[in-house]
Amino acid sequence: MSRTGHKRRKIARRRMKRPPPGAKPGTIAIDPAATPSLIRVMACSPTACSDVEIKNPAELSLDAVKGGTRWINIDGVGSSATISTVGSMIGLHMLTVADICNVYQRPKVEEYDDYIYLVIRMPHADGVLSTEQVSICLRADLVATFQERPGDCFDPIRARIHESNSRICARGPDYLAYALIDAVIDSYFPILEGIGDRLELLEERVFAAADEHVLSELHSIRRDLVTLRRAVWPLRDPLNLLLRSETKLVSAETRIFLRDCYDHVVQIIDLIETHREICGSLMEVYLSQLSQRTNEVMKVLAIIGTVFMPLTFVVGVYGMNFDTSVSPWNMPELEWRWGYPAIWAVMIAVAMGTLWIFRRFGWIGRRRRENSNGIVHHAANGADRSNTNGHGSA
Repeated sequence: MSRTGHKRRKIARRRMKRPPPGAKPGTIAIDPAATPSLIRVMACSPTACSDVEIKNPAELSLDAVKGGTRWINIDGVGSSATISTVGSMIGLHMLTVADICNVYQRPKVEEYDDYIYLVIRMPHADGVLSTEQVSICLRADLVATFQERPGDCFDPIRARIHESNSRICARGPDYLAYALIDAVIDSYFPILEGIGDRLELLEERVFAAADEHVLSELHSIRRDLVTLRRAVWPLRDPLNLLLRSETKLVSAETRIFLRDCYDHVVQIIDLIETHREICGSLMEVYLSQLSQRTNEVMKVLAIIGTVFMPLTFVVGVYGMNFDTSVSPWNMPELEWRWGYPAIWAVMIAVAMGTLWIFRRFGWIGRRRRENSNGIVHHAANGADRSNTNGHGSA
């Protein structure tokens, strides 16, 4: 198995860490390979902005910047104690904390009395396409995000927060949550564009001279599309629920922007389905061409075998040990002066006649056929191919 396949299986095993069957609600599955937690707190207001990293969760302070927005970002969910401490500080339910640590959740949204919990999957295309769980908790005074490991698509959001007169700082936590959701959704488009470029190159290779590597690359693309589909397809319902929800945590202005996110999700799903159809079509074309090439080879071999079959019969007959001195009927042509050239002439005539019959029936080459108007049509493999100024003839 290739190194890429091992990496895929390793990622899949790590993400399928689950609590044991029958465990009580809120049980956290401990994964020793998970990344330790790192806390980064950003607080901004129209007049001030701070950005600090915290290693000890006890140092985390929820003193709000007056009239500002706070964003608590935690990279890595390996330390369940850190996640539990932060969760208790911002008032998360124990089931929410368990869902944050058990990173096999599908995209969903859950509404509680004082916060909204959203799960979304962020794609990574670093050699092997994968997705990681991003948990977003929206409160009236802050946004908390939990990621599986460092590295995300939120750097443009951080840069916008540091700008003066930032819209994110002015519009509150719900707009920040929208910006984070939008950044994750938009990160799918470059990956899909790359897949589209790969499919175009594979299409040229399939119709030019497809090799055995084309099929493996098509299977790889199909696996990537399945991964993206699993991550994006369930996201429609959570966004639709946020748009229709009557919660006061999301303002009417922010719902308009969330509707744009919903439209982007629909576009991504359409692109995924389109790429899946193209991928399936290319696989069918590749297999069809492979079968056609095999049929062509078998056709040539069958023609060769058919041509030599009567010749083998002739030489087999004259390979028998008959003595002409015993009987005048024992191959008298063996004593004939022109016997050997005559046999060669017969065999050549038989071979040429066989090839002429094949051509006559359209099994090889092209054959001519005249219609009732006397127009000559050329047919290949029994199919008519006519063109008279762009109009077919009856």
